[in-house]
Amino acid sequence: MSAPAARAAARAPAKPEHRTRRLLHAVERLRDQLLKAEQLVEERLAAIPARRRPSARNLIHYLALRHQDLRRLQAELALEGLSSLGRCEAHVLASVQRLLAALRAMNGQLVDATLENVPVDHHSGPRTLARQADVVFGPAPASRDARIMVTLPGEAANDPELIERLLAAGMDLARINCAHDDETVWLALIRLVRAAAAARGRPCRILMDLAGPKLRTGDVGHGEAVVAWSPERDHRGRVLRPARVALVHGGITPSQTVQTVVPMMGDLAQQARIGDLVVCNDARGKRRRMRVVHVGVHEVIIEATTTAYLVAGITCQIERDGRWVVCSEVAELPPVEEPVVLNIGDTLVVTADPVAGHPACRGADGTVSKPATVPCSLPEVLAQVKAGERICFDDGRIDGVVRQVSPTHLQVEITRARDGGAKLRSDKGINLPDSDLTLPCLTADDRRHLAFAREHVDLIGLSFVHRATDVAELVDALLSTPQRPGVVLKIETPQAFSNLPDILLAALGRVPMGVMVARGDLAVEVGFARLAEVQEEILWLCEAAHLPVIWGTQVLETLAKKGMATRAEVTDAAMSVRAECVMLNKGPHIVEAVTFLNDVLERMQEHQAKKRTLLRRLSVTGELPDNLRKSHA
Repeated sequence: MSAPAARAAARAPAKPEHRTRRLLHAVERLRDQLLKAEQLVEERLAAIPARRRPSARNLIHYLALRHQDLRRLQAELALEGLSSLGRCEAHVLASVQRLLAALRAMNGQLVDATLENVPVDHHSGPRTLARQADVVFGPAPASRDARIMVTLPGEAANDPELIERLLAAGMDLARINCAHDDETVWLALIRLVRAAAAARGRPCRILMDLAGPKLRTGDVGHGEAVVAWSPERDHRGRVLRPARVALVHGGITPSQTVQTVVPMMGDLAQQARIGDLVVCNDARGKRRRMRVVHVGVHEVIIEATTTAYLVAGITCQIERDGRWVVCSEVAELPPVEEPVVLNIGDTLVVTADPVAGHPACRGADGTVSKPATVPCSLPEVLAQVKAGERICFDDGRIDGVVRQVSPTHLQVEITRARDGGAKLRSDKGINLPDSDLTLPCLTADDRRHLAFAREHVDLIGLSFVHRATDVAELVDALLSTPQRPGVVLKIETPQAFSNLPDILLAALGRVPMGVMVARGDLAVEVGFARLAEVQEEILWLCEAAHLPVIWGTQVLETLAKKGMATRAEVTDAAMSVRAECVMLNKGPHIVEAVTFLNDVLERMQEHQAKKRTLLRRLSVTGELPDNLRKSHA
């Protein structure tokens, strides 16, 4: 055959029988690769409890499947009207076996309908995942499959009505963050949740999230303590609503909602009356007059139509009918943090020294004589960082590159910050996405909190998992006592994502486990642009391992905090239906957020099941034949 004829033959479409025969051989090779991968890890599989071994085998099959690029094979299978294996996560080998049976039939071969040596099939795979979700998260409500988890604020310990409203709105799990509050608050929250759930006759699991070895900024220093208030004004500067300020004595909490609380040396409430004037010269020397609108026990609430700034020692006097009644000085005020302001190109020194940080020192001509510094919470990390590696602060709001390293400090060049400068404050997260850090998974505080959690809650969240040995460390601690709550593994670092197959195999043990896609730190560590890709891969791998997933961090965040969801948040909430649980964070409008999410999840589960689109009848189609006959000219 001549060269032109050979090229023409290569371009010509293959005959149908040739295509299906080639596809059959390709899928047979694929099946053999899955079985070979399983043989290579026989010893590892044998160490997994027998009841979880089918899930482990399915995970190995999925890893072998995704170890290669199957996009061309998928396209060819779809052209033949066959499964392209795009939704096989929960039952990999069974899907390949079914595909082989169809191809053999198309090639005129005798077909055996039985599935050979498959760990799970199209029915048992999804059922196994659903059963594990029930074991870890508790049963789903009748109206939806995805549960709703809510992070409880510490103030809810004194607000049983909030807990009841959250349960009524659709909360299925309550989360307590061990990074905040203490055991007294946690126990109060637990008792309120248990009592409210019992009263409603519905389950509500409780998760305690261990803080883990979180790297944060230390104290950045303080400036002069000042309290201030300002009335609400319209665009022309006219007062719409006066500022409400509480003048309190003895450290009490105001009985009403106010903008500012001012501690006083004396108890003005003993002689103040509604309608009195409170007069003072503020920190700028401005004469200010405010009206008393409420007098309570050790508190006087005033309304102000002008802005004022007060510091300790300023005298406030009460006047009535033009006469002086009583006066008192402003007491010592809590220190005010002075943030470090950073711009692109600035130098920041991260130190192991626990001394408070400070902004950059500048000379009269504006040049920097001493760079800004900030201490960090885990000084032992500094020795593990290399020059040229990235460093991020405050959930990725500030980015930098490490230029110089030593065991005592890192010199960082700021490469990204908001226009006008970004403010870095105390106790803000520090991420080192390029650094291979070796840190204990459980800190001393975590171990103390773990002892409390074992006695009182249903689930324990393990933060900053890096490798399978971290899972084993927690399991050993849990198996040493009769109480064995379930575990949620938080995937929030590149190391955890790289080690995810090994971590998931470790999770298929004697303790019920789920996985959280902790998108806060994960987004900073892997990069915001890659987050969508990474979270999808975590969902797929967990489905293959039949491990339930929590879709977490910033779900409907604006709605929970400000009362109005963004359009992007609504889309994100809709996509979260593919997880077994969705987590909401705390906020003033958290009850509205739970109600909204409940509605979204109920709607979306009619359209989406994992990666599969459900073809429910669409109301937009109307009376389709009649609509198509009408002319719209």
